[in-house]
Amino acid sequence: MILTVTPNPSLDRTYEVPSLDRGEVIRATGERMDPGGKGVNVSRAVAAAGQRTVAVLPLGGAPGALVADLLDQQGIEVAPVPVAGATRSNIALAEADGVLTKINAPGPELSDAERELLLETVRQQSRDASWIACCGSLPRGLAPSWYADLVARTHAAGARIALDTSGPALLAALKERPDVVKPNAEELAGAVGRPLATVGDAVKAAEELRAMGARAVLASLGADGQLLVSGEGAWFGSARVTTVRSNVGAGDSSLAGFLIAGGSGPEALASAVAHGAAAVQLPGSVMPKPGDLDPGAVTVTADIPADRALKEPVS
Repeated sequence: MILTVTPNPSLDRTYEVPSLDRGEVIRATGERMDPGGKGVNVSRAVAAAGQRTVAVLPLGGAPGALVADLLDQQGIEVAPVPVAGATRSNIALAEADGVLTKINAPGPELSDAERELLLETVRQQSRDASWIACCGSLPRGLAPSWYADLVARTHAAGARIALDTSGPALLAALKERPDVVKPNAEELAGAVGRPLATVGDAVKAAEELRAMGARAVLASLGADGQLLVSGEGAWFGSARVTTVRSNVGAGDSSLAGFLIAGGSGPEALASAVAHGAAAVQLPGSVMPKPGDLDPGAVTVTADIPADRALKEPVS
C-alpha cells in the first residue's frame, strides 16, 4: 500500500472555453470536477495501476466533501482530517488552442490542533504502507519545517518517505534525510540557486541535494527525460512520445510509477519514465492504466549524456 499525504488539497473545476476575453461573458463548452493536489494525483495514479492506496488530506466544508466523494468513486481510500476551513476550489480555463489559465486559491489556515491531527493521522495510517508520498505546497498555518517534522516521525516509525515539494519546505526537510525527493528542473535549480542548461548541470544539482541530506533524487527534466541519483549510482531515462496532449499530473504519475516499482534503482526509474510518458499522451489529468504504458519506448542508461543541452533550460 502506498500512503499519500496532501496538506493542501483542492477541488479542481475545469471549464473549456473557445477563447479567454477579459471583460466579456464567456460561455463554457464543457466542464469537469476533479480532486486536486499532487499527493491526490499520486494516489489516483497508483489506483489506476490497480494498486492499493490511502490518501491522507485535510478536508473541510462542501468542497472537501466533494473531494472525498470523487476519490471514493476512483477506488481510493480516504483518511480525512476534518478542518474548520473549507477546502480550496481551483479554477482552470482551457482554451480551444490548448492554452490553460489557472486560478489557485490559498486554501484554509490550519490550527495547531489540526496540524497535530494531520501528523497523527499519517502515523496511524502508515502501519501497512510500503511508502509514504508527501506532496505539494503547504497550507497557511504550516511552517516550512512541517515536512521536516513529518520525515523525522516517519523514519522513527521505520517507514520510507518520498517528498515532492519545493522552496524552503524542501530545503528544511533535507536535513532529516528523506528517502527520495522529486523535484522538477525548475525546483532543482531553485534548490541549488543557479540555472541548469545541460543534463550534466542537473546531475550536479541532484548530487548537491544528496549532500544536503536526500538519500535519492528523482528529477523530472520535462521533455528531456528523468534522472535518478542515489548512493547506488546515477541513471538517465527517456521515452519516445508521439503526441503530447497534457502534462497535468505527469510528474505525479512518474512518482507513482517509481514507488510502485520499489522506489530504487534503474528498474524503478524505467517505471517512472513509462508512467510519465503515458500520462502526457492522455487528456487532462487522466492517469495511465497498465494498458497505456509502453515499456519498449523507454531507455534507461548509466551513460549519462552530461553535455546534452536541455530543451527547456532553467535560467
